[in-house]
Amino acid sequence: MKIYKIKVNGKTYKVELEAMEEVKSANSAAPVAVKKEEKKAAAPVSTGEGHEVLAPIQGMLLKYKVKVGDKVKKGDVLLLIEAMKLENEVCAPCDGVVSEIVAQAGNMVTNKQLLLKIK
Repeated sequence: MKIYKIKVNGKTYKVELEAMEEVKSANSAAPVAVKKEEKKAAAPVSTGEGHEVLAPIQGMLLKYKVKVGDKVKKGDVLLLIEAMKLENEVCAPCDGVVSEIVAQAGNMVTNKQLLLKIK
């Protein structure tokens, strides 16, 4: 248990935080919440065979909105990741066809983890 002091509008409060569960990830950066209405595209990685769609945040991969062989346009919603009780849409970074789905729905994903490929 750790005790922190925080100041809100000039008033100081003592807060005790207890770690319930530690989640180890490849990236030590804290997850970032994205408002549900924001469409956040995962950073595309260009390879010789198309684009790799990476997770923009750490969280639970809820479900895919596409399957292998589906044609997608830039901005189309590909999948949903739940982080901090918010559902975050991951959108297509480019036009193309979904060639491979790498991560499975229902599993935790880490920031910048490969999710799927678009050709």
